[in-house]
Amino acid sequence: MKLLTLNCHSWKEEHQLDKIVHLANTIIGNSYDVIALQEVSQAIAEEYVDGKVKKNNYGYVLLQELKKLGNEEYSFVWDVTHYVNNGTYEEGIAILTKHPVLKQHSFYVSQSEDYAGNWKTRRTVGATILYEEKPYTFYSCHMGWWHDEEEPFKVQVDKLLKEMNWDEQFFLMGDFNNDAALKGEGYEYLLSHGLYDTYHLAKEKDEGTTVKGKIKGWNDNEHDLRIDLILSNKPVETYFSNVIFNNTNKLIVSDHFGVEVKVHL
Repeated sequence: MKLLTLNCHSWKEEHQLDKIVHLANTIIGNSYDVIALQEVSQAIAEEYVDGKVKKNNYGYVLLQELKKLGNEEYSFVWDVTHYVNNGTYEEGIAILTKHPVLKQHSFYVSQSEDYAGNWKTRRTVGATILYEEKPYTFYSCHMGWWHDEEEPFKVQVDKLLKEMNWDEQFFLMGDFNNDAALKGEGYEYLLSHGLYDTYHLAKEKDEGTTVKGKIKGWNDNEHDLRIDLILSNKPVETYFSNVIFNNTNKLIVSDHFGVEVKVHL
């Protein structure tokens, strides 16, 4: 099974539509089973096309591009997390998959549930899929920062993990906003709860960097960061873990690079 996670930075990128086309072509070329996307935005003023989804929802536009390229396998689960750009966009989070969705999941991990008034409001979205006649659950996560006094990362992780069914295989995929190189902070807090990082499980891997330089939320950053992760509640055989969309492995499509892994389930 092939997995991909990517913080899209949607509708904030130059040449955004070209980058969506590049992403769609890569999805088809690599045939990902499950894709976790963060910062999946849509304009508040846009018209609805299905449920909560509007016409320029980044995930919906991506699905339409996949269909143009001849692939109609994928469906997606999306929900709003908070408003951005002075209340002109709803930022959300999504799971795309080419497998049947048995159950959708959506819940707050932040203390705040004021998605319209507090940009630090955080939600996790998931999908339980049927893969080779067995159910597996995947969550797309966009978490806060370790030192945030208003929305502490530890509190968000605690809320997140209480929602998990530890008797079944699940994956947490996304932008965790905590650098894996920092000791005694968010990354170690995640692993201390019994989670496994597929990067460390992988037989083949690269340097793992997913953010270079300064980006929003890391305005003073001077280091290479590994903050985009694919975690599992059980040790799984992982063939590779690669950074993608970093101009070495495919062109850049966002201010974050993506992470792709192949696991055996």
